[in-house]
Amino acid sequence: MGGAATVVCLQQLKGILGLVRFTHATDLQSVMRSVFSQTSQWRWESGVLGCCFLLFLLLTRYFSKKKATFFWINAMAPLTSVILGSVLVYFTDAERHGVQVIGQLKKGLNPPSLSELDFGSPYLMTAVKTGVIIGVIALAEGIAVGRSFAMFKNYHIDGNKEMVAFGMMNIAGSCTSCYLTAGPFSRSAVNFNAGCKTAVSNIVMATAVMITLLFLTPLFHYTPLVVLSSIIIAAMLGLIDYEAVIHLWKLDKFDFIVCMSAYVGVVFGSVEIGLVIAVTISLLRVLLSVARPRTFVLGNIPNSVTYRSIDQYPDAKSVPGVLILHIDAPIYFANASYLRERISRWIYEEEEKLKISGETGLQYVILDMSSVGSIDTSGISMFEEIKKVVDRRGLKLLLANPRSEVIKKLNNSKFIENIGQEWIYLTVAEAVAACNFMLHTCKSNPEVEYNSQDDNV
Repeated sequence: MGGAATVVCLQQLKGILGLVRFTHATDLQSVMRSVFSQTSQWRWESGVLGCCFLLFLLLTRYFSKKKATFFWINAMAPLTSVILGSVLVYFTDAERHGVQVIGQLKKGLNPPSLSELDFGSPYLMTAVKTGVIIGVIALAEGIAVGRSFAMFKNYHIDGNKEMVAFGMMNIAGSCTSCYLTAGPFSRSAVNFNAGCKTAVSNIVMATAVMITLLFLTPLFHYTPLVVLSSIIIAAMLGLIDYEAVIHLWKLDKFDFIVCMSAYVGVVFGSVEIGLVIAVTISLLRVLLSVARPRTFVLGNIPNSVTYRSIDQYPDAKSVPGVLILHIDAPIYFANASYLRERISRWIYEEEEKLKISGETGLQYVILDMSSVGSIDTSGISMFEEIKKVVDRRGLKLLLANPRSEVIKKLNNSKFIENIGQEWIYLTVAEAVAACNFMLHTCKSNPEVEYNSQDDNV
């Protein structure tokens, strides 16, 4: 939205500077090239008038935000600007000094055009193809703009209802010589900025336009185009939420990169390019999180049976002789190799640490699978390889809290039979209790330890 608002603001430089010819491209490079290649045609009178009205509109908005009871000042500011601008141009004869005005407007409503409908025209299929393409584009734009503004007020946009509304609106409008009607960003922003909250505002707007076309068009002859540009710019500036960008920077640097990439893509390219860039980066983030899932060591919270990450909870204590690892993602082919290497590295580092500190040697490895929602054949192969690594080191592998889908696949692959059902537990606490029992039993009865090692062999 910020990028689209910036693009619309750049397009209004034509009216602010009083330029006659201007580029139809929306990217920053084309707009700047068009602006600075016509410096000799800049109208300082138009620029000064535009800056004054833009300042007036921004001040009224600021004042209305400070005093909520004076919201009507901000709502009346655009109409007041049009009236003041027209009066100023009329009495100062500014039209002759380079200030462009709307000029002569045709009075009256459009004539009915239903009688001109011709199904026998040789251009019927061309009209149908063009109409379908334009309708889809207008519908997509209208729904996208509607959903963007819906985020500001936290309401829901029903795409089906929007489609019906656009269709009926354009069918009725085509019978009275109207152009294709959509929900353009600039007009929606002006409507939003004026404080409109419901669709009744469209009825009021249509009625006002009808009255204007019937009786008031001569009054708009002297309305300066620069005032209309100032109104649109003021509305657009309200949609550039720089505070949200600062919040993203403080909260999540990656989201900030996505946000700024979308903005830069829209400003230097187009809305489509900005969306593609943002979606691509977001998908890369998802793929990265799947391919590099988090694994961390769990420790026991004192005076409880709760086990949490040692990094997150400094008070959590590791269990002597037991390494508890939490896998925080589903296990697929994309991350199976990474998890195998990561778990093997955790085991090696834990053994080295215990060897240096002289503490009880590592005997058991518990894998907390509460966050593993699903697993594929590559994940099952990873567990089989981890089981071999653990066996070669004379350790025992335990699984805690595997999900139903995971346990079914492990059972069908005969991995449960390989590891032994007695080494699968509902919770980490139960698995740790079983490990402690075996450790204490082995210490009190060396023969049990010998038999246990012999069984492993």
